[in-house]
Amino acid sequence: MTDRNTLFRSVLYMPGSKVRALEKARTLDVDALIFDLEDAVSPDEKPMARDLVCEAVKAGGYGRRSVVIRVNGLDSAWGMDDLAAACAAGSDAILIPKVSTADDLKQVEKLMKAFGVSDKTRIWAMMETPQGILNAQEIADATPMLEAFVMGTNDLVKELFAAHTPDRAPVMTSLSLCLLAARAYGLICVDGVYNAFKDDDGLRASCQQGRDMGFDGKTLIHPAQLAVTNEVFAPSAEDMALAQTYVDAFNAAKAKGEGIAVVNGKIVENLHVETAQKLLGKAAAIASVTEN
Repeated sequence: MTDRNTLFRSVLYMPGSKVRALEKARTLDVDALIFDLEDAVSPDEKPMARDLVCEAVKAGGYGRRSVVIRVNGLDSAWGMDDLAAACAAGSDAILIPKVSTADDLKQVEKLMKAFGVSDKTRIWAMMETPQGILNAQEIADATPMLEAFVMGTNDLVKELFAAHTPDRAPVMTSLSLCLLAARAYGLICVDGVYNAFKDDDGLRASCQQGRDMGFDGKTLIHPAQLAVTNEVFAPSAEDMALAQTYVDAFNAAKAKGEGIAVVNGKIVENLHVETAQKLLGKAAAIASVTEN
């Protein structure tokens, strides 16, 4: 996983055609911003949105937040110009929609280098087509520039002729395959959106499911979803206390020459300690953000 930003709890889509949204994004308690030139922008507004987004990214002021530009597909009338402009803007990453094969990203990599992209700018891939899901492993290994998978569950549901259900059973196989590929190749993996932005209970349940599956965070469609998402994808006080207990108990056992510890009647081995240390590291990163 990248060392650029260890936090991707909340990843908020912002419409690239809205000046106020681009300005407001500088003040939000969010880990990453996706300035959208694709779905959130009408065809007539796409060139204008491109200019607005790239000017905003160049101007900066987004602090610790990762800034990502989602371009239109390269097979569209706007995609190539979007990609060239995004490369020049110097965002942290460029999000490519509807990635279906490893060759898609290899082509993007060549184009970005031809456009003189900054060394810091990475590739994010929208995983939202049946072909893309089936090719997740190959896509994950397509280029060293790839940093993240972003689940496009709305498009997946549409392409599968499926339905949105509370348990997300229709897309669970797709989510799991992408998670497996992302973890195998050290990528960030961000869950899909929850569409009912005024339904905090439903959002919380969806976040909890994604967190328990192993996602790094969740994409969001409205700032009102930030508080719940940041809370769910952060370790609780109980989680942190137990993690510290595991680490302390294991270190005490190790000092005695023992390879395992016992906490609350449960065996604690090295793998449990590694998980605990990762959780404590995330908690420290969140605390650092909160202090600043």
